[in-house]
Amino acid sequence: MKKRTIEIMDTTLRDGEQTSGVSFSVAEKLTLSKLLLEDLNVDRIEIASARVSEGELNAVKEITQWAQEVGQNQRIEILTFVDDGASIDWMNLANAKVQNLLTKGSLNHLKYQLKKTPNQHFKDIEKNVLEAKAEGIITNIYLEDWSNGMRNSPDYVKNFLNFVATLPIKRVLLPDTLGVMTYYETYSFISEMIQNHPKIHFDFHGHNDYDLSVANAMEAVRAGCHGIHLTVNGMGERAGNTPMASTVAAIKDFMPEIKININESSLYRVSKLVATFTGFRIPANKPVVGQNVFTQTAGIHADGDKKKNLYFNDLLPERFGRTREYALGKTSGKANIQKNLQKLGVTLNDQEIKKVTQRIIELGDKKEIVTTEDLPFIISDVLKSDTDQKVKVKSYVLTHSKGLHPSTVVSINIDGDILEESASGDGQFDAFMNAIKKIYQKKKMNLPMLTDYAVRIPPGSNSDALCETLITWKNGDKEFITRGLDSDQTVSAIKATEKMLNIISR
Repeated sequence: MKKRTIEIMDTTLRDGEQTSGVSFSVAEKLTLSKLLLEDLNVDRIEIASARVSEGELNAVKEITQWAQEVGQNQRIEILTFVDDGASIDWMNLANAKVQNLLTKGSLNHLKYQLKKTPNQHFKDIEKNVLEAKAEGIITNIYLEDWSNGMRNSPDYVKNFLNFVATLPIKRVLLPDTLGVMTYYETYSFISEMIQNHPKIHFDFHGHNDYDLSVANAMEAVRAGCHGIHLTVNGMGERAGNTPMASTVAAIKDFMPEIKININESSLYRVSKLVATFTGFRIPANKPVVGQNVFTQTAGIHADGDKKKNLYFNDLLPERFGRTREYALGKTSGKANIQKNLQKLGVTLNDQEIKKVTQRIIELGDKKEIVTTEDLPFIISDVLKSDTDQKVKVKSYVLTHSKGLHPSTVVSINIDGDILEESASGDGQFDAFMNAIKKIYQKKKMNLPMLTDYAVRIPPGSNSDALCETLITWKNGDKEFITRGLDSDQTVSAIKATEKMLNIISR
């Protein structure tokens, strides 16, 4: 069966720029235009609105100059207006060759915004289209608020389409301007358009106010639509436009009769760049491009992945230039740990894995995220711990109150002898050390001198799960370093101190 090709028009640089607080620079627009057309391989891009600003004109000039050099100028589109030829003059200044003419697709918009009759509006549109043709400009026509027009003034839309069919236009663009359509309305309305005008090329332009834009785009395609408009990361006004990545993936996987030209392996890379340029972070759970969407957290899922990929679907990360990850946290099991150990090239026995897993679960209970980069430090910390400790910090209470010195109460076990002391200090750890000194003075035992104290996140880690404290001690002529690891800085220092106490007791 021959596949039907659907055009993808990306409007990130025009409609996506209507996201509150977003404005692309000239260099950013040029960079993204090249990526969208050459790397992601979208069919067309809508890059600007005519007559907005001098900066917008300069951006379009840069892009059209590049597009002309590489023979792609007809893939560059500009939103224009019915404005007595002012937009066409602007198009000529910008050397742009395709206009997307904004017209009124509902009687309400026509009556209350333009305050014109349908015939007056149609005459103005005809004048614009014919002038554009004379200037060598291709015209596509937007029917703004078309979805409400189909609901509330279908006769007006019918007459409009009959009129448009007489004009030299290339495409009719059908926007759900307010994002109010359901998927069954989308199918019904577009089927009607295509049945009545089978020779017209129709595009569907969705918005995501009810989170239905992907479903609506799929139903538009199923109804016979010839193109759909998308934005990277769903950028756009209010709740945004139909998102590129999840729509492309859904059509490819669930509509095998449809062909689209998008290069899936570039989706993630372009998505991250748009997020960087706009300052709008990608939600961690956003389909296809979110940080967490290819991350298994539950140990049972990681185990299932080893057994015939029981928890895989067709959204394989490799399709999008990504890899599957196995999160470490309180729901991690042995399988999750093993997956991460394989990634690091580390082999542990069952008892060691059990200890490491328990430590990760403890961190997870504190709502901390543990990354693969943290794992070597956890392994080192756990496996170097002496199970036959002579000195163990049993419990402590750390207090910090405004206007008062920090204080602590500490209880430690030294060879079965439980000792408790309280003290204050310049900080919580200083108070802890003062309490330990009191205990060792009672035991008539000397403590080494603390000569250096360093705190850091483990190198390579990009999470806040772990804090590494390295303390240098001087005991007579000898110096040694102990290390503590915890999500809390003071606790990690206490763990490093506990290790010191065991070293001097040997």
